[in-house]
Amino acid sequence: MSSVMNSLYNNYITTYHPKSVPSARSSKKSDVQSTYNSIVKMNKDTPWYLPTTSKEIQQYAVDLKKNATDLHDMITDLNGLDQNDSLRKKSAYSSDPGAISATFIGEEIPIGIPEEFSIEVNSLASSQENMGLFLPDSPVALPPNMYSFEISINDMNYEFQFSIGESETNRDVQDRLARLINNSSIGLKAKVLEEDHRSALCLTSESTGLPPGKKQIFSVGDERTSKAKGTVGYFGLDYVSREGSDAKFKINGEDRSASSNHFTVSKLFSLELKGTTPPGEEVTIGLKTDVESVTDNIKQLIHGYNEFMKAASSYTESHSRSRALIREMSHIAGDYSNDMEALGLSLSNDGTISVDNEQLKQTAEEVQNNGGSFDYLKDFSRSLLRKSNEVSLNPMDYVEKTVVAYKNPGHNYVSPYTPSNYSGMMFNYYC
Repeated sequence: MSSVMNSLYNNYITTYHPKSVPSARSSKKSDVQSTYNSIVKMNKDTPWYLPTTSKEIQQYAVDLKKNATDLHDMITDLNGLDQNDSLRKKSAYSSDPGAISATFIGEEIPIGIPEEFSIEVNSLASSQENMGLFLPDSPVALPPNMYSFEISINDMNYEFQFSIGESETNRDVQDRLARLINNSSIGLKAKVLEEDHRSALCLTSESTGLPPGKKQIFSVGDERTSKAKGTVGYFGLDYVSREGSDAKFKINGEDRSASSNHFTVSKLFSLELKGTTPPGEEVTIGLKTDVESVTDNIKQLIHGYNEFMKAASSYTESHSRSRALIREMSHIAGDYSNDMEALGLSLSNDGTISVDNEQLKQTAEEVQNNGGSFDYLKDFSRSLLRKSNEVSLNPMDYVEKTVVAYKNPGHNYVSPYTPSNYSGMMFNYYC
């Protein structure tokens, strides 16, 4: 029974790709209770309105919630859960960002651990590629029938069944198999390549590196399938044109490897390998100065705000209520615009904020050297955090809807999920 449940669990995990949870998003019982209480309180005097059935409006509400959640997560990742340390997050640097990008994910460097280290990249992690045979765009040289083949990946076996008709060409079947594999979401990408009026089906794994104890990331065969055999050999789907491989590198001269080009070092630095380094040359990874870290954090805060505003502005033509959200966000920024001007941050007419990098750096240095603070930016980030919470809790507040009745203040029943009817819409992501 246990093995059966594990197989079912792995099938859902590999098929539906659950989204990762940002590090700063808490899931404590007290936080869940607080969210519930907020919904109940918000709904206390919320009027009754007709539920929307428009797919476009549903998508708008879900997107609005996602944008608000992204802004919330960016601010909490930037500031941490302690708002008193706002904008004090350390930033990492790479002496060659083109080869390696670095992000500091810790709180502080523990005593005894160097703030810098060197890394030499010998090879990148690669995905597995199976290149099929290049065939002419002529009728398939297989008898019409129902065929099947099997792909083994992530310790799971997936059988694909399809039919070949009398008038179908090689390209017709290749295109259909590419769509079939891509829509299955099993961890492979399929595409049809053309060369000299011939076409081939190419399969590439989404993951890189080799699983422990495995020689291949995936394999293709039709020896044990339930329908007619022969398509694997005919289309050449089992030919491995590029094997999956791990990344090979050295940290402070010590050989290391990783199955992905994105990994962490000492749970302090998140690195992404983008290219190899010349033999004998190293890239230095370390922490930026306090001034550089502060300016990076400020630019990241403004970037997150601007991205939210641009996303909200994209809906103004089709959803007029989004203009109210833009006005509210612009009003929040306007309350701090005079202070931000001195820092090189200018509020534009469309509600976005432009950054003068030179003035920002110069002013940040002066503030740091004179023992000053960025309290107004901390207040700005807190205001954005509160607003993103409100939008995330009830994006339906920015949807045009028909009110049925207003509640009698002080004499109504609690129905906490009425303003959250958008939640059912999000299941379209999985279904």
